[in-house]
Amino acid sequence: MMPSGSDARDRLEAAMARLAGGDRSALEEIYRSTSAKLFGICLRILKDEKEAEDALQDVYISLWRRADRYDAERASPISWLATFARNRAVDRLRVGKVRQGSVPAEHAAPIADEAPLAESLLIDAEHDARIHHCLDRLDEKPRSAIRSAFFDGRTYAQIAEADGIPLGTMKSWVRRGLQKLKACLERGE
Repeated sequence: MMPSGSDARDRLEAAMARLAGGDRSALEEIYRSTSAKLFGICLRILKDEKEAEDALQDVYISLWRRADRYDAERASPISWLATFARNRAVDRLRVGKVRQGSVPAEHAAPIADEAPLAESLLIDAEHDARIHHCLDRLDEKPRSAIRSAFFDGRTYAQIAEADGIPLGTMKSWVRRGLQKLKACLERGE
């Protein structure tokens, strides 16, 4: 019998707490339950298996070093880790660590494949529509920018260029939108 979404989340939160306390076996448990999803995020952005594997390794190294920074009140474990994965993949594109044959950062849009999108994976894993409820309460511009950045894997520069606005404006929309999203989630609306 498959564990329910809340059981899986509870186990993952417990493993994160154990890892923050220095329990090495917790990292293996976290890896087994999240690596497929996080690899998919990295692969969609980097479009290269070896690069995605390297980015994924960076995610777990960072997790090992920063597990104590995870706050279950602020985000689910999979959402927190998915953000790590997205940021590591985009960082690799920005600093040019990508091998020959991979696409440049400006072409890092998600590729069509048969696997569910990261957004779908997160929704299925969490069985919790609260974040989407709060996102839907945002104004259209910040909501669209946040969805593009965090669910579609696009960089702020790509989104700003597509919308024909300055990069600073895009960053402001996202920052203010995330602040409102955080407030909504904290209020439990």
